Amino acid sequence: MSGGERPELGQVPETALWTLWHRAVEARRPDTVLADPKAVELVGRIDFPFAERFGERAAVAQLQALRASCFDREVADFLNRHPRGTVVGLGEGLETQAWRVDNGRATWLSVDLPETALLRERLLPPDPRHRIVACSATDPRWMDEVDPSRGVLISAEGLLMYLRPTEVRELIAACAERFPGATFVLDAVPRWFSARAVQGKLRDRHYQAPPMPFGMDADERGKLATAHPSVTDVREVYPEGGRGLVGALLPLARPLRRRPSVVALRFTESGRSFDPTGTTAGRRTS
Repeated sequence: MSGGERPELGQVPETALWTLWHRAVEARRPDTVLADPKAVELVGRIDFPFAERFGERAAVAQLQALRASCFDREVADFLNRHPRGTVVGLGEGLETQAWRVDNGRATWLSVDLPETALLRERLLPPDPRHRIVACSATDPRWMDEVDPSRGVLISAEGLLMYLRPTEVRELIAACAERFPGATFVLDAVPRWFSARAVQGKLRDRHYQAPPMPFGMDADERGKLATAHPSVTDVREVYPEGGRGLVGALLPLARPLRRRPSVVALRFTESGRSFDPTGTTAGRRTS
C-alpha cells in the first residue's frame, strides 16, 4: 500500500484511481510507451491498495497508456497551432497530461465533480495557468471559465461512456455552440462493452467496472456530426507505437467495427444555431 493522501472511496470515483494506476504501471517500465513520472509520483503519495484493488496487468496498462498518448498528440498539435490556447479536461480525475505536454504558456482547466476536484486540488494544487472547476461536465457553468480568444481544445478522455447518450449529444452541441473553431477530443467504448458494463458483467476478482450507458462502435463515429451543425470534421485518432503483442495486434484491429476508438471533432469558426434535423451536408468524416 502507498503512503500519503487517503481518498474517501465512497465519494471519489474509483475510475480516477484506476486510470492513474495503469498509467503508472506502464510508466515504470524502461520500455514504456508513455513517459509519465507524475503518475508514478502520485501513486506513491496516495494511501490506497492499488495493486490489490486493480491488479497489475501489463497489457491493460499499455492500452491505457496508448489511449492517453492519442489525446497527448492531439493536444500537442493544438498547442503548436495555439501556443497560448486553453485546454479543458472534462472529468479529468487525476490525469497528468499537463505535465506531459505543457508548453509553459497554455492555460489548463480541469473540470470534475466536487469530491474529485477536491482530491485533485490536494494532490495537484492549482496555479494561475492550471485551474480547477468543481462541477459536472454536463453543467454549463464551467464554460464561463474558458477564454476562447486564443483557441480551445476540449478533452473528454474516459468520460463520455459514463453519460447517457442524450447527455453526450447535448454536451457536444453545447460546446459547438459556445466555442466556434474549437476541437473536441473524446473516446468511446463499443456497444457490446457498454452493454456488459450496464449489466454489471465487467468484473474480475479485483474490480467491478461501473455502468457505461454510452457505447459507440468505431464505424459509427460519423453519427457524432449530427449532434450540431457546427461539427464539420470527424476524425479517428489511432494509437501509434505499442510494444510486443499489443503493438503487433493494434494495426490489425483497425478494420474491426466493434472496438474502442478515439475521435477528434472540429467545430466551424462561426457558430450556427442548432438544427434538430442533424443534417450532415458538407461535413468530413475520416
